[in-house]
Amino acid sequence: MIENELRELIDKVQRRGCEGQTLEIKSAHKGCPEKLYDTISAFANQDDGGVLLFGLDEKAHFAKVGVYDAQDLQKKVTEYGEQMTPVVRPVFTVYDEEGVTFVSAEIPPVDVAERPCFYTAAGRVRGSFSRVGEADKHMTEYEVYSYAAFRQKVRDDLRPVEGASLDALDQNKLDEYMALMRSERPNLAHIPEAQQYELNGIVREGRVTMTALLLFGLVPQAFYPRLCISATCVPGTDKGAVDAAGNRFTDTKRLEGTLPEMLAKALDFVRRNMRTATKINPQTGKRIDQPQYPMEAVREAVLNALVHRDYSVHTENMPIQLDMYEDRMEIVNPGGLYGRLTLDQLGHSQPDTRNPVLMTAMETLHLTENLYSGIPTIRRAMAEFHLPEPTFRNSSGAFMVILSNAPVTAPPSLSQAKKQLPAAANSKNLVDFCRVPRTRAEILAYLGIASAQYALQRYLEPLVRSGAIRMTLPDKPRSHRQQFIAADSPLE
Repeated sequence: MIENELRELIDKVQRRGCEGQTLEIKSAHKGCPEKLYDTISAFANQDDGGVLLFGLDEKAHFAKVGVYDAQDLQKKVTEYGEQMTPVVRPVFTVYDEEGVTFVSAEIPPVDVAERPCFYTAAGRVRGSFSRVGEADKHMTEYEVYSYAAFRQKVRDDLRPVEGASLDALDQNKLDEYMALMRSERPNLAHIPEAQQYELNGIVREGRVTMTALLLFGLVPQAFYPRLCISATCVPGTDKGAVDAAGNRFTDTKRLEGTLPEMLAKALDFVRRNMRTATKINPQTGKRIDQPQYPMEAVREAVLNALVHRDYSVHTENMPIQLDMYEDRMEIVNPGGLYGRLTLDQLGHSQPDTRNPVLMTAMETLHLTENLYSGIPTIRRAMAEFHLPEPTFRNSSGAFMVILSNAPVTAPPSLSQAKKQLPAAANSKNLVDFCRVPRTRAEILAYLGIASAQYALQRYLEPLVRSGAIRMTLPDKPRSHRQQFIAADSPLE
């Protein structure tokens, strides 16, 4: 950044009085802060990197105290960066104001293939951190593994299943699959059957693979009881709600079997538990029955969860979760987005594939197209049903798809949107609250509503659609750096 940008950043911090996902404040008035490793690691391990800002005292309401010695500070922070693996090279900016000096150190993101960035002396597990809001947290063993798995191209879909032989598979299904493979690859017919199994990912080291078990297993859950789908239907908008009879769930099932069988059972569960609206076509006068969700979108969301979930030893005890609420459906699979793919790229860029052998087998069985069309299909199907765009959420340990069943209506006017605010928020005026840029977390805290999704969909999004509030990053609506500001306020 240039000096003017650093000055504006200082002013912004003092107005807001807080740090953030990509910003850490350090005083450095009496010397270089100790233990910067955790923040440097956390910033280097996120796609947007981060900024260390020296010269403000957080304990004194971010007062301008300046740094002790700008040159020595830069030297010591550089030394911190050199003690990381891989080495981190901060980019410094120095700004003077009325005899007080401020320094910023921009920490660039490390390429995904080189993550996690960690403090070398502490080791990869103890020295790796991730940023959670304003805090730096030790990465879990699974988070560290996820990066290593991508870097080393670990093939968990090919890992041998302990204690499983070909006897654990349905031979008829396997024979049908191998016939399809031989039709696509004629040279297979000229080699021994055992070698055919090896080349097509059916066996490794004399044992069946995870792919073979998941597609052709007689009882896959006999080996991995939790590799299933946990499906529930909740009589409310949050777990914990009960119906008139005091039931927390109106339906709950553990869906087991092979991947194709679990997919079919999941779709049956959704059909059984979703409502169907009856409408009259005004042009033809004919009755139209429209289900609560487009099954095409549901199928793609469940299929993606089954195919793209993590099948490593770290997640083999975690089922896929399919939860139906009154206002939405949530499908969660273990394992976040794989490789370099980000939420903003979903459906637009060709992703790295976590389970390539499994994907190829599913394509051969005509269960998926393997053309990366799943996300666009979900979006299109929801739009055709006049339902909101699907919401996608990603973390290091899970990926979630949210399908809302509230029909999209015309955007409310500004006056209507203000009337829709809860009494507490209306008195303070959410638009006035956003005279300065606000994060989603700040808006949720201001509204004081327990359900984050409900609060944002019910109160913030109508104001955004009406134009009363605008996004600071309109091209990246789901960015974690996204902020919201009143439309008639200047964006600094």
